[in-house]
Amino acid sequence: MYKKSIAFIVAVVMLAACTTVPITGRRQLNLVSDAQMQSLSYDAYDQFLAENKLSRDAQATAMVKRVGQRIQNAVERYMAANGLQDELAGFQWEFNLVQDDQVNAFAMAGGKTVVYTGLLPVAQNETGLAVVMGHEIAHAIAKHGNERMSQQLAQQFGGQTLSALAGAQPGTAQNLLMSVYGVGSQLGLLKYGRTQESEADRLGLIFMAMAGYNPEEAVSFWQRMEAESGGQAPPEFLSTHPSAGTRQAALREHMPEALKYYKAR
Repeated sequence: MYKKSIAFIVAVVMLAACTTVPITGRRQLNLVSDAQMQSLSYDAYDQFLAENKLSRDAQATAMVKRVGQRIQNAVERYMAANGLQDELAGFQWEFNLVQDDQVNAFAMAGGKTVVYTGLLPVAQNETGLAVVMGHEIAHAIAKHGNERMSQQLAQQFGGQTLSALAGAQPGTAQNLLMSVYGVGSQLGLLKYGRTQESEADRLGLIFMAMAGYNPEEAVSFWQRMEAESGGQAPPEFLSTHPSAGTRQAALREHMPEALKYYKAR
């Protein structure tokens, strides 16, 4: 009876801790407050920038900031139009280009975004860059970082709160955050689960379309990412990402929805 009671209480707590992802409506576990996640992200982001070189390519840096700001504006318009503007409370948007050969990018809670210079040849142009930045920013809007952190706290730290972990083991908390966001990951941004990746693809299409970038370019971008990996991606059931074929089919499936938001600039 005691074990059943504990299980019931845990189930109630988990249910109460669920939130809903914009656009998709998926329910997700969220044991971490936005304020906690943003505070830790802002500190980690500042430390990351202090330890890494910003690109000196003024033109490429301007493009990253321009794409980021256009997608930011699109996100803010979408959230306001759907009565979700409070979900962006505390956001401190920032977009930086870091000099690094990694083919990667990430966006932390609160809109703190990094693109690596190694990604630019794969992106090829501003629209290609908008594909990946829209995708990464979508992770932040969908609170996938909070969700992953909640899962890690439950699995690795016995349900310990983020505040308690940060207070007792600040280094561990920061390392956990960086692993959640895939900082240092090579080729493919492999830090989220397949459901979250597919969700970010869908949201990213809509955000880039609202920002005035043709979402149809997303399929070509991910084909180039597949080619960049040299065919070394693991089978889908072993990977945190959808397979290339699955991803491209899903992108085409969601394209009519995204194109409703698209007006070329």
